[in-house]
Amino acid sequence: MDLLSLDPSQFIVLTPVSVAFLLAVGFVGGLVSGFIGSGGAFILTPGMMGLGVPGAVAVASNMCHKFPKAMVGAIKRYRFGQVDVKLGMVIAATAGIGVQIGIRIQRFILEKWGQAGSDLYVSVSFVVVLVVVGSYILKDALHSSHSGKEDDESTPPLAQKLQAINLPPMMSFPKSGLRISLWFTLPVGIATGMLAATIAVGGFVGVPGLIYVIGVPGLIASGTELVTAFVMGLCGSVNWAMHGMIDIRLVFIILAGSLLGVQLGAIGTTYVKPIMIKYVMAAIMLIVAASRIVALPGYLSALGLIQMGPGILYLLKVVSFITMCAGLLVGAGMILGGMWRGQKRNRKEAALGSAA
Repeated sequence: MDLLSLDPSQFIVLTPVSVAFLLAVGFVGGLVSGFIGSGGAFILTPGMMGLGVPGAVAVASNMCHKFPKAMVGAIKRYRFGQVDVKLGMVIAATAGIGVQIGIRIQRFILEKWGQAGSDLYVSVSFVVVLVVVGSYILKDALHSSHSGKEDDESTPPLAQKLQAINLPPMMSFPKSGLRISLWFTLPVGIATGMLAATIAVGGFVGVPGLIYVIGVPGLIASGTELVTAFVMGLCGSVNWAMHGMIDIRLVFIILAGSLLGVQLGAIGTTYVKPIMIKYVMAAIMLIVAASRIVALPGYLSALGLIQMGPGILYLLKVVSFITMCAGLLVGAGMILGGMWRGQKRNRKEAALGSAA
């Protein structure tokens, strides 16, 4: 029996409450994806796991829902002039390699340590990447704010150095306003694909990679990532489906909420300053990381690595779920609040222009 193929009895039982939660998670995940790129997956996978969905199923189902949502978001952002299609396809091509590596890592862990090991691996991966990337982005955003450079879209130091190296083959991306060696795009693509297939999250590595490694402006980076997410999601879904890992019920429920959210999030990018994208990414990443940290003892206990009473484990599960919900509310509040303030500012400027 292929250990990567779960018994259908292990798929969760859906209740009205869980369906409503999945719709809400889908909406906020779509809102975040449309606003910062395909990063909404770092909400969706832990959200499903919070309901008891096995980690591998959550990853596979999340990836399956991703590609139609990413397609809608990419089209919307393209109309706003925020997508570098050429760069998105280049990153997607190398991300395909990373997707295959990520799937093989999941298969190895499932065969070696079973479902509990897979759940622990997904959660630990989330914590490490979310804390590292989220902290770096928050530090960068705070530095920009304190230095009075909130609207500064200058090329980061690392990207400047890489763009200055003439290592053939060199590629030009007019939409992003840069020229860089193909070899420097490879690590970004592979890391994005590997994480997308391993924990269903590639966007919060892909978007920072585009910004800080390649030197793409923030708004274009978040829009371009949606192109990569579409290609990865489609290819990864076919692979996961062949192993029977996708719960199509979860896919359609989340997709119903996320298709609305992704369009609203894309519209929101036209009303906010670029630094707002960094603040939203950092805030949600760190809150979701806290949620996964609280959930870790449960997975360690299931593997027999620690001993904890059922009462304490249940309490930790509840706290983890509540923290996850708080992350959803904070993310949605920051995006919708930013949109409202941006619209108010635009109306005020239009009124002053008319008066002049």
